[in-house]
Amino acid sequence: MTLTTAYWCVLIAALLPYVWVAIAKGGGPRYNNRDPRGWMDRQEDPRTRRANAAHANAFEAFAPFAAGVVMAQLAGVAEARIAGLALAFTAFRLLHGLFYLADKHLLRTLSWFGGLLCVLALLVMAALQVGR
Repeated sequence: MTLTTAYWCVLIAALLPYVWVAIAKGGGPRYNNRDPRGWMDRQEDPRTRRANAAHANAFEAFAPFAAGVVMAQLAGVAEARIAGLALAFTAFRLLHGLFYLADKHLLRTLSWFGGLLCVLALLVMAALQVGR
């Protein structure tokens, strides 16, 4: 595995919010692009609301992940470690969205936590590598 793998994972993580919002906008009554937030606030379908929540959460998770990958690379962390954690993060985040849609709250929380641990590992490895 190389950094190319990690960079592809960053791209996938950057696109995941758009996957979930496309599902949210396609799941309810006709989407109103003139008032997207108001439209979402009026939705009563639980799956539409969960897809929108997955969308927001995917954006929240992206920045720390991307920063962790870049920081680990700049610090000189082994490429295989970065790539492995990036792949794991991407898998956890994909599962997170799927579990959100399926209303599997415990599995969603576990996948969220798995992704967080990947980000924390990237950041800690970067800090430790620079501190040498």
